[in-house]
Amino acid sequence: MRQLGITDAAFINIENPTVPQQIGSLGIYDPSTAPGGFVRFKDVLRSFERRLLQNPVFRTRLVEVPFGLDRPYWVLDPNFDVEFHIRHIALPKPGDWRQLCIQVARLHSRALDMSRPLWECYIIEGLDNIPDLPRGSFAVYTKIHHSLVDGVGGQAFMAALHDLEPVPPATDEYAETYPRFGDLQPSDIRLLGMTLARLPERVAGTLKGGAAAARGIVQTARRLLRNELPPAQLNGPKTRFDQPAGHNRVFEGRLFGLEEFKALKNAAGVTINDIAVALVAGSMRKYLLAHNELPAESLLATMPVNMRTRGGDTEANNNKVGSMQASLHTNIADPRERVAAIKKSLDDGKLWIDTPLVSIMNIPGALPPLIAKPLWRNYVSNKLTRFLPLGQSTVITNIPGPPFPIYCAGAKLHCMYPLGLINPGLGLFHAVFSYGGNMSVSVLADREQMPDPEFYRSCLDAAWEELVEALLKMPEPQPAPAAPRRKSATGAADNGKPKPAAVRRKSASGRAASKPVRRTRSG
Repeated sequence: MRQLGITDAAFINIENPTVPQQIGSLGIYDPSTAPGGFVRFKDVLRSFERRLLQNPVFRTRLVEVPFGLDRPYWVLDPNFDVEFHIRHIALPKPGDWRQLCIQVARLHSRALDMSRPLWECYIIEGLDNIPDLPRGSFAVYTKIHHSLVDGVGGQAFMAALHDLEPVPPATDEYAETYPRFGDLQPSDIRLLGMTLARLPERVAGTLKGGAAAARGIVQTARRLLRNELPPAQLNGPKTRFDQPAGHNRVFEGRLFGLEEFKALKNAAGVTINDIAVALVAGSMRKYLLAHNELPAESLLATMPVNMRTRGGDTEANNNKVGSMQASLHTNIADPRERVAAIKKSLDDGKLWIDTPLVSIMNIPGALPPLIAKPLWRNYVSNKLTRFLPLGQSTVITNIPGPPFPIYCAGAKLHCMYPLGLINPGLGLFHAVFSYGGNMSVSVLADREQMPDPEFYRSCLDAAWEELVEALLKMPEPQPAPAAPRRKSATGAADNGKPKPAAVRRKSASGRAASKPVRRTRSG
């Protein structure tokens, strides 16, 4: 039994059926690498089951403290059923990309069963009408509650479900280790007793954390006064994406070449992440322009920050993530200038990572569920996000994938699209993921705010071509214009040859500035 850390508890406290706090991924697999070139559902089930014995996180469920007096605990589920969590479906014919996107959006909009281990997996067949996929490919859509894993931690989740070769060696490394995790079913009396026993520790921790936050705010104010920090990028214009979100989602995705990404970043002298943000900025600019909704001011984006390499976190959190804000400079028409401005904005935003602003997400987790959950329910049901003065237009996350091929039941992962989550007042999420020589860009949005995801995909394509044109394609040299044929004083056509030094010029007043100098032939 293990208690949730503050950050993990925050995602539990803000869980809501309208905006479930789950992330996911859509992987597409090539079965030609599997033994016999074919993968059956029971092969995938067996592969997952073998892995589940090694990692207890898949078997843990949430246990709430009575009356919401303290953060909940993770315990092993004594009734765990792998077949409840792994399901087998197929797309209806013709089985094209649009149908796959609709199915994934539908699955991702459904909240998880909070009484069971907080993840589900769907094996999806019937993809043969999706272009550029190997014949017989199948998809695996996985969703998992954000309290169990963050974006970077999702790599560990991927590692738990994949092998490094099509046929892994038969070893005993997958022996059952999960019973060591702890108690299977703590009683309410025990949970209350533990809560009371922890009360002095919690009070001391709250006071200590409050004092540390106050010191951080004072230090941040001093740095601002000394011009050691750039102005915080907090106030963006309101858009259709900065509105209360509903129940329904749309999903879209696009693959780009990793080498092309690298060529763009080398040409601009920036990072791959800068190019990814510029691509999103360009597509949002084109989308809002097409709907006559582009604000004159720059849009603002939130970006998750990996805090694993930074100290100060003593809680046992699955999530070690903060957030920063940056301007997308969608008010700049020239893509080359926009890339340079985005780089500056991202560099400025990174300077705020060591300030209290980056950990604002911890506030709902610091409060006991007894207080945090009713406050959040009231916030969502009354759509109070409409009254917030700060405008955020999207979330953008960049997740590095493995630089080597991975396999599930012998089938090679062809490509992967991560899926984020929608917040009550922020209905657009972009996820960028690198794997197998490709960069995937995933788009998850509220269906009311983006009813036309296919058109948004075309905006992504247009923004990509715009970056390639601006950064990689040199303008073709234009031939020098021919000298105009002029008439002489006698009316004869001039032959266009260079004139002598004494050419008549006009001054600013329009009068002749000089007269031709009559030259005589000497000798």
